Amino acid sequence: MKLKASFNERQPIFQQIAEMIEDDILNDTYQENEQVMSTTQFAKTFQINPATAVKGLNLLVDEGILYKRRGLGMFVTEGAKDRIFKKRKASFYQEYVLKLLDEAKKIQLSAEDIINMIKQEKGG
Repeated sequence: MKLKASFNERQPIFQQIAEMIEDDILNDTYQENEQVMSTTQFAKTFQINPATAVKGLNLLVDEGILYKRRGLGMFVTEGAKDRIFKKRKASFYQEYVLKLLDEAKKIQLSAEDIINMIKQEKGG
């Protein structure tokens, strides 16, 4: 797991924990049916309240990304990576694309203008 040095103040820590696990699933640090760090490990590693770690892991259980094995811990569900991709694509659309289009409309940028800006940034 790639560990972040600190948490940001823009979102609750439990959500950041959940996002870190999702990132690790997306970059294949965790595979399907593989165990993730325990709540105790999260609490010790990040020096956070164990209840905060539990809340982050349970968020992913509620979303079908992780599942619990009683007495063993949390594991990555089959199809978790696809669920995360779908969730993040929808979030990307809502949080970035729609806001971009709204702002572009305000400053009278056309879709073609936006596409040209993106192509310019990408080098072609």
